[in-house]
This record gives sequence, C-alpha cells and structure tokens, in this order.
Amino acid sequence: MKRLLRISLDTLISSLMSISIWIILSITVEKNLINIFTLTYPIQYLSCVLKSIFATGANISKQKGNSNDVMSGILIGTIFSIVLFGILLFNLDLYLDFMNLYVDKSFVAYSIIQILLQTLLSFVLTKLYYEEKNVLANKYSITFYFLNFICILITSLLYSQSNKIIVPTITILLVYIIYIMAKSYQKFDFKFNLKNWIKYDAVELSNSIFLGLAYLFGLSTTVSYGESCALALTFIALITDTQWDISSSISTVAKIDISKNKFNYRTHINNALKLATILIISVLFMFGILFHFYDLNLSITLIFLSFHIVDFMLCPFYNVTTCYLQLEYSAIKTTSTNLSVRFIRLLLSFLRTPFCTVIAQVVSSICQVVSMSFIFSKRFRIGKSGNVEIK
Repeated sequence: MKRLLRISLDTLISSLMSISIWIILSITVEKNLINIFTLTYPIQYLSCVLKSIFATGANISKQKGNSNDVMSGILIGTIFSIVLFGILLFNLDLYLDFMNLYVDKSFVAYSIIQILLQTLLSFVLTKLYYEEKNVLANKYSITFYFLNFICILITSLLYSQSNKIIVPTITILLVYIIYIMAKSYQKFDFKFNLKNWIKYDAVELSNSIFLGLAYLFGLSTTVSYGESCALALTFIALITDTQWDISSSISTVAKIDISKNKFNYRTHINNALKLATILIISVLFMFGILFHFYDLNLSITLIFLSFHIVDFMLCPFYNVTTCYLQLEYSAIKTTSTNLSVRFIRLLLSFLRTPFCTVIAQVVSSICQVVSMSFIFSKRFRIGKSGNVEIK
C-alpha cells in the first residue's frame, strides 16, 4: 500500500497542479480559460498512448531480458511525440471547430505543449518506477509541476498578454525536461522492438485509443447541449480527474509486480479497494467545498457525479484482473476482449444525450469486470496465500 501511495503521489501532484493552473488563469486572465481543461482533455489520451508503447511496454520488455529497450523507447517516443503534437498544433483551428468551443488559441497551444512535456516526463518517471527509484521519480515530478505552477502564477499576476505568460513558462519547463532526460541517459545499443512494446501493454494502449475517441466525440456532443451541461461536465472533470489519474497507479504497481514475479492477487485487490475508497471520499469532499463557487445545475451535476462514483467502485477489479491476464495468460485474447468492451463504449458515446460519456463509461466498466472475471475464473484460482494458481 505504501508503494501504491508513493506512485500515486506523482499523479496527484500532476493533476492538482494542472487543475490549479487553469483555475488561476481563469481568475487572473480570462474566466472562459477554465474551459480549456475540458477542450484538451481528449488529447491527454494521446499522451497515454505514447507512454503505453514507449515507456510501460519498453520497461516490461526490459524485465523480460531486452536490456536496451528502455532507452530505445525513450528515444523513439520523444521523436514520435514531437511530431504528433506538432501536427496537432498546426491544425488547431480544425480541432476547435470540431469541439464546438472557441477560446484564446494561444492558451490552447500552451495546454498542448504542456501535455507534450508531461509525456516526455512520463517516459523518465516510468523508467525510474521499474528501477524502484520512486523517491527520485517523486522529486522530478514535484519539481516539474512546481515550476509550471509558480511560473504561471507569477507571470499571470504581472502580465495580461498571453505571450508574456506562456513563453517564459514553456521555456523553463523545456530546459528542465532536457536536464532530467540527460540525467537519465544510459549508453545503449539501439533496438526497435515495437511489437513487444505494444504486446506487453496492449490493453492499456487500446484503452487509451478508444477512450480518447470516446471523449473526443462525447465531449463535443455534451457541449452542444448548452452552457449548463458544459459547465457541469467541466466541474465534474475538475473534481474527479485527479482521482482518475491516481487510480492508474493500481495498474502501474500490478504490472511492476507481475513482471518481477512478486504479484499477490489478494493484496493488490485489497490495496486497490482502499485507494478507491479514499478517492471517492476525496471527490465528495471536493464537491462539497467547490460546488457553491460555480453557477451549476444541481440535478445535471449530480447525475454526472453518480456515474463516476459507481465506476470508482468497479475500477480495482477490472484493473488488477486485466493486468494479470495481459501479462500471464494471453495478450491477444485479453486485448481482443478489451477492444470489444472499448468499442461498446465508443458506440455509446454517440448517444444523443448530454450524459453520453458517463453512460458509456459505466456500461463499459461493467462489461469489462464481467468479461475479465469470467476469463480469469476459467483459467486461474486464488490460493489461500493470495497467489494466483493455474487450475
């Protein structure tokens, strides 16, 4: 549990700082800038795709005996990231038109560049997690997000022009990313084991792709139903995004232990349930504290919130079980099942209702719990000690 919380700390810091930055900018520069958080939310899943292949997959591959894969993954992942985010920046107008939201483009560009730098940071942090250098990873993460927060706070208080806020912040963050990547460099023989990198984290990869598409279309639909739905969606995203990011540490810790043959199913499930309980309590606390600061429709907001609470209760079961089946049973069968579930979620995101995203979210989670539990029970059982045994 201690290690789970330590890895969660990095995610907690990143999410809280990201949310705080947009709250600060909406106060000091322009109120509508808070909507950029929702606007660029689907782009975070592009970052997850890149991390899944070039960080998590590459590190698991190293644990399987391919010692050069980590540095090779970081090198190729950095190139891919710069190219993909660069394409997105050059097509910003098309993205804004599709999402039905129109705000200051310079701050949208800042958000996209920030996600790019967070992606590069995640490559380094994942490497450190698998080397069990969690304290150093915490240090790098805290420093990066603290610099981002302080730069935005100071420049936005001093200046109103977007370029005087954005340029110094991005410059400082870029220098820091280059520094920690240089510090993490190790000599290596270049290898391009893309097939293995995809295979070892194929479930998370498919999740990120389908979730990104689901949110891309779903958020566009919700925003089209008017300001009350858009504001409720943004508010619930603000108070749950940190918790959802933290919940990803359940999978991170499980994959590390499975790849190192230290996995105990019962221990992981119990720790995951404890973490999920903490996350639900924190969401309710934030709801109570922040609700009165926004002009929200209570009924709409509570509907969004209730779906998220249900999904928080389900996530420990599908995360732990899916990770084990992916690495110890069949990557192909597990990924195929997961793809089917995510495809259902994508289809449901096209529902003509402002709640399409949360309906799709919960239905797909129920399907994943049922399908993964069935596959697991046909092949494995849990021993008295909590270890997984083949039937």
